[in-house]
Amino acid sequence: MGVDGSAGGLLVTNVRVFDGIGAEPVPGHVRIERDRIAEVVRGAQPPRSTPGATVLDGGGRTLIPGLTDAHVHLFAIGGTMAELRLGATGAVYYQALASARDMLMRGFTTVRDMAGDTEPLRRVLDRGLFPGPRIYPSQAAVSQTSGHGDFGAVHDTPTAFGGPQARTEQLGFTRVADGPERVLAAVREQLRKGAAQIKLMAGGGVVSEFDPLDVLQFTTAELEAAVAAAADWGTYVAAHVYTSEGVRRAVDAGVRCIEHGHLVDEDTVRHLAQKNVWLSTQPFEVDDHHYASPDSDRKNREVCEGVARTFGWALRHGVRLAFGTDLVFDPGKAHRQNEMLVRLGNHLGPVEALKLATSGNAELFRMAGRRDPYRAAPLGVIAPGAWADFLVVDGDPTTDLSVLAAPERNLRLIVKGGVVHRNELG
Repeated sequence: MGVDGSAGGLLVTNVRVFDGIGAEPVPGHVRIERDRIAEVVRGAQPPRSTPGATVLDGGGRTLIPGLTDAHVHLFAIGGTMAELRLGATGAVYYQALASARDMLMRGFTTVRDMAGDTEPLRRVLDRGLFPGPRIYPSQAAVSQTSGHGDFGAVHDTPTAFGGPQARTEQLGFTRVADGPERVLAAVREQLRKGAAQIKLMAGGGVVSEFDPLDVLQFTTAELEAAVAAAADWGTYVAAHVYTSEGVRRAVDAGVRCIEHGHLVDEDTVRHLAQKNVWLSTQPFEVDDHHYASPDSDRKNREVCEGVARTFGWALRHGVRLAFGTDLVFDPGKAHRQNEMLVRLGNHLGPVEALKLATSGNAELFRMAGRRDPYRAAPLGVIAPGAWADFLVVDGDPTTDLSVLAAPERNLRLIVKGGVVHRNELG
């Protein structure tokens, strides 16, 4: 559990403040009252602390907003696919709780979860009962039969014909729905359960068994039904899809955020920019995931080959980029969340990469509109009135992102909502 320094306030002095927006850190001090940033003071002279406040000397280190990840799977990173499909129900939830704690201790104070029953977890974390990041839950990812979210056995009768639900549906990780009416019901079900945004599977996937990467999933009518249902609740639809044809169908149906997009052509990237659609993509490397299936291994390599092209075209055409990791089914690889952030430096400068992982992602999160659970204050910035989510780092990530690859060594202070979860300032 964290130490609540917010009762009498918290004052962090003698730091170089990167506010998530500007170009470089500025010497100063940050004062917190309760769960918000109350004051950011530039210069050598710190503000006067309130009686009973906790004062922490940053020792000239760099203070940055808490990191964010726009594509996580708290239900799927803490265990293997076999554990998800065959293990005890409670284990999935307990592993998600542990994964949430680990993400916070790696410096990620806000995440967008893109498949899983994480709204109850969000409520537990927000009450301060366990350490973990703020969560924008999507609840179950909605898939067609034979789509990326269909984890039933090949011989099972589809649920549309009265067949059994797969284990992933029983756990609320996915929901299989065919036809506009069932898609409407599936989307409304996730909104009823507290989804901040909706996740659709609109194309083939790597880990799924039945769908090559090139297949199109959901008809235009089905996609439009999902978009309409989400819009009625004041939020948006994000779609898993890799290919140009799939991206265009999703965008033209009203989808506001594309997840992945590694196999698109340049004209399609330009189309995203023209339509003002977000691209939440990931700087994958082949070794981020290992698959027993040769087919999944081949698809993984194909996706990774598109990383550099996709980032290059997106930056060339001014697409609204978000940073995510999408690590799944391999607990031993969870630490790569930080390594993938550092990899952004292969495509952007360190300042731009850090902005993307703080204030940039926060802009995407805000598209949840009335379903945004954290709309009461700004996220991803160090500014008066913003949520008091920040890190104090050894080194300067605005010039050397690699310091964030070793959070256990270089994150000296982790604060979320004014609560100190790690203090190694000495």
